[in-house]
Amino acid sequence: MQTVAVFAEADRQSTHRYKSDESYEVGHGKAPVAAYLDYESIIRCAKENGAQAIHPGYGFLSENAAFARRCEEEGIVMIGPKSQTLTEMGDKVIAKAKAKECGLPLVPGTEEATADVNDALEFAKEFGMPIMLKAAMGGGGRGMRVVKEYSELEDAFKRASSEAQTAFGDGRMFLERYVEAPRHIEVQILADNYGNVVHLGERDCSVQRRHQKVVELAPAPNLDPVLRQRLFDDAVALAKHVNYRNAGTVEFMVDKQGRHYFLEVNPRIQVEHTVTEEVTGIDLVQSQILIAGGQKLSDIGIKSQDDIQLRGFAMQCRITTEDPSMNFSPDFGKVEVYRPPGGMGVRLDGEVVVGSRVSPNYDSLLVKLTCSEKNFEATVQKMYRSLNEFRIRGVKTNIPFLMNVLSSETFLSANFATDFIDSTPSLFKLDSYIDDTQKLLNYLGDVAVNGSSHPGAVGPAPTCAEPPVPEPKKSLAQLKDTGFKAILDKEGPAAFAKAVRQHKGLLIMDTTWRDAHQSLLATRVRTHDLRRSAPLTRSALSGAYSLEMWGGATFDVALRFLQEDPWRRLELLREQVPNIPFQMLLRGANAVGYTSYADNVVQSFVHQARKSGIDVFRVFDSLNYEDNLMFGIDAVRNADGVVEATICYTGDVSDPKKTKYTLDYYVDLTTKLVEHGIDVLAVKDMAGLLKPRAATMLISAIRAKFPDLPIHVHTHDTASTGVASMLAAAAAGADVVDVCMDAMAGTTSQPAIGAVINSVAGTELDTGLDIDEVLKLNLFWEQTRGLYSPYESGIKSGSSDVYIHEMPGGQYTNLKFQAYANGLGSEWDRIKDSYATANKILGDIVKVTPSSKVVGDFAQFLVANNLDEHSVVEKADTLSFPTSVVEYFQGYLGQPVGGFPEPLRSRVVKNKEIIAGRPGASLPSMDINKLQNELSIKHTGRRSITHKDALAAALYPKVFDEYVVKRDTVGPVGLLPTKAFLKGLDIDEEIEVTTDRGVSTNIKLKAVGELLPSGNREVFFEVNAIPRVVEIHDRKILESASKGGGGAVAREKSDPLDPGSVGAPMSGSVVEVLVAPGQKIKAGEPIVVLSAMKMETTVASPVAGTLKHVGVVKGDTCAAGDLMCAIDVDAA
Repeated sequence: MQTVAVFAEADRQSTHRYKSDESYEVGHGKAPVAAYLDYESIIRCAKENGAQAIHPGYGFLSENAAFARRCEEEGIVMIGPKSQTLTEMGDKVIAKAKAKECGLPLVPGTEEATADVNDALEFAKEFGMPIMLKAAMGGGGRGMRVVKEYSELEDAFKRASSEAQTAFGDGRMFLERYVEAPRHIEVQILADNYGNVVHLGERDCSVQRRHQKVVELAPAPNLDPVLRQRLFDDAVALAKHVNYRNAGTVEFMVDKQGRHYFLEVNPRIQVEHTVTEEVTGIDLVQSQILIAGGQKLSDIGIKSQDDIQLRGFAMQCRITTEDPSMNFSPDFGKVEVYRPPGGMGVRLDGEVVVGSRVSPNYDSLLVKLTCSEKNFEATVQKMYRSLNEFRIRGVKTNIPFLMNVLSSETFLSANFATDFIDSTPSLFKLDSYIDDTQKLLNYLGDVAVNGSSHPGAVGPAPTCAEPPVPEPKKSLAQLKDTGFKAILDKEGPAAFAKAVRQHKGLLIMDTTWRDAHQSLLATRVRTHDLRRSAPLTRSALSGAYSLEMWGGATFDVALRFLQEDPWRRLELLREQVPNIPFQMLLRGANAVGYTSYADNVVQSFVHQARKSGIDVFRVFDSLNYEDNLMFGIDAVRNADGVVEATICYTGDVSDPKKTKYTLDYYVDLTTKLVEHGIDVLAVKDMAGLLKPRAATMLISAIRAKFPDLPIHVHTHDTASTGVASMLAAAAAGADVVDVCMDAMAGTTSQPAIGAVINSVAGTELDTGLDIDEVLKLNLFWEQTRGLYSPYESGIKSGSSDVYIHEMPGGQYTNLKFQAYANGLGSEWDRIKDSYATANKILGDIVKVTPSSKVVGDFAQFLVANNLDEHSVVEKADTLSFPTSVVEYFQGYLGQPVGGFPEPLRSRVVKNKEIIAGRPGASLPSMDINKLQNELSIKHTGRRSITHKDALAAALYPKVFDEYVVKRDTVGPVGLLPTKAFLKGLDIDEEIEVTTDRGVSTNIKLKAVGELLPSGNREVFFEVNAIPRVVEIHDRKILESASKGGGGAVAREKSDPLDPGSVGAPMSGSVVEVLVAPGQKIKAGEPIVVLSAMKMETTVASPVAGTLKHVGVVKGDTCAAGDLMCAIDVDAA
């Protein structure tokens, strides 16, 4: 049989036209839907090209009686019912009358279709609510609404009628009383031209959303056999009564009492006919054609009803291009990847190939997946497996939702009705389901088109490729149950501390994984490189006291700049290094933040950190404020972690002229800590001020008073005296000193591990570490550091002026960068001097995050405003001080040693609240579970929010929200090699991305295309040797256009974190704008009506407020996320 396809101009590249023998355009010059509704053009095409019959499919004109009548008049066979039957059955009002003549049970409804909303209002007054609105000439859920409130009827009628007019060319509506939560059962009939009618069993179509079928089954499970037979009898009786010809479906509702009601007749082939074909073995479309050609049922193998035998079970899932996380808004675009499932009993109906374009003009159905098996349970299992195997990229699909449906207890019980989806909210709990590879391609494509954009990356591009990692000497099995980690796990913190004190030789803590790169590389070293070094690290440093690898600035930097989950970093590294204690930096009552938090937040954070893998907590307070310290110590003790309480060192105990922070001060503070109960004492010299002689004096004094107390010393090598100071501390009785890999050591970082190991080798302080293996690890970091050259500070050598300005090591690096970024690079020497001045003005405070930030902000403020220690006090009443400085004087960080300087404090604080005592004590507890629920709602579709996420958000609410949005956009960029993350790929450069154990993806950049009229560029990749293409906005062109340079101009995007920034929930065209700027808006009030894929959606305001701006006008075409309206929430 020769075939002729027709297509609208917009579909000239559609697959169907190339699969037919001939194809011709119809409805020239008309909109896509209108072209297919232009039956005169279709009939003309058929006649001109010798077509003898027309199959109308199951949309557009398939139920149009006028079209069928014109075919009959032109001598063309319409493959379907006669025009008279379509008139009677296609119009729901007439069909209802015919059913009544046959004695079929009916639901109360209008006798005639109407386009007048007043008729609907009168019907509602007579029969009450709720009622169902149905398109008189429609189907497939188009033009259908359930209206439960009388006040909503007029608007619902208007929207449904508009949809029906667009989809079917007829806006008349049929109204009936709504039956609550029925089952939807339909019977397939087949009739010839000679009065012979058979049924082919029933289908259960109860799983619906928006009155559109989602999952269809044959036969209907748990259906009473007596009721089933009544349905068959009624369907066949009605078909005979109207002299039905060809294939059709009689649809029924079955209420909760088992009573059935005639619903409608679909006088055409149905979307879900596939399940009937699978259980009967009868090709319905072929049967349609043969019957239209004049054959009897007996000619096609159906001599009687007994010839219809049902075997097994079949299920169809409609895979649509809808986004379940965005209220099923339609999506359209190019299919980048299409990898369908297969195997026995798996059937696909569709014309999708890689490169297919999903049009916004039609229904969102992409492909039909039908599975068949022996019984319901086996069919569900096969369908779930098939959905899981499906890979469709480039457009969003409802597959995750379908998988939720299939795994629901209600569905698996086979006791579902039409309210199943609406009454099962768990079905809508969806993770972001755009695949990670697609997101990574978008990220890499964006870098290829627009260049990399990483805050702080001001140095040269990465200078090396990813280096290999030498093989470790010891396997994981050999390291099991060894070292201090094993003692801690088996015997607890007290036994751990005792073992440390009794250890012969000097112990080291390696800071390479945290403080070293915080001090040198703006805390930018990624989990990817830490994990690569982990096997060698656990072997080379197996005898170490601990690895400092978490806390401090690494937490927020991971979220803010690396798009990494810091909790995941901790857990991944713990898996890789189970044999060495992990240590974190805990800012006491500030946790890992820069301010005070509710006590329960800090306590929960510490508990989770211990659970996720932290062993030793270095607890410090940025002001050495005892109340904050004691609170942090108690939090760690309650979490069963090792309490390493910290005295932060500043000043110079070897200089008798410095009288504030004396030897007695530090010994007295240590005494208070020991009396409170600690495991280890840390001396934290955050600026590198601890000179060798001072180290000897301080450690000797503490050791003399506390002979059994393990002492751990930390310094920075800013003045290049770090190694000497650590050796002096060790000789004076310190048990542990902090070092890092030679390649990451020196200047503002820690002393070099190689220097310390070699210095004590062969003495009673010998570390026992294998220097050869340590040097192999150092080589890895020497090469890896080249990858982070964009973050190099430019500091070439040590600087003894640290003894003057007393700036902490990490801050020295960061503040220098900030100075240059703020245009104060030439003032760097002044800033260092001002830092010392600011410290003096503040009362010579302990300087470590967050107090060091206060001093740094204050120093830049002094330089920018040309102030000195006298003028700042004199002008304080009129100055606007940095927020950190104001909050410091208010007492948000606690109380400094010696109190706050007056009158400056009073002049800075003015009439603001002053906190006396520990700040966290006065803060109300936070409901973390409530926060988790709120975040789950806010980030639905982006991330499945965990307790750890809630803790991160409690500490950094804005940073966490931005991380979730960014991570959802760019994907798991933490898996990319560092060079690819920072700089992108070169043409023909290939990387391998490992996404899971034994699972990796090969990505190669092939080319960047020319600028398209849309302002996009196509970026061409190969993924596992298969071509993939992504389209990326060229922002350089867009920026040029916005400055008057011409070219494409992008629409303004909504801000997903601003509730008043209302974005389009889907791509589509604007049908109506219902509001105007300046208008007062209520939450839930309709603002814009969108149309896509023949479905109209009313966008409602999520908040109350005043409308500031409307971003669209009627007729606009917009993409998902484009700004619809901006609402001033505060003006509500």
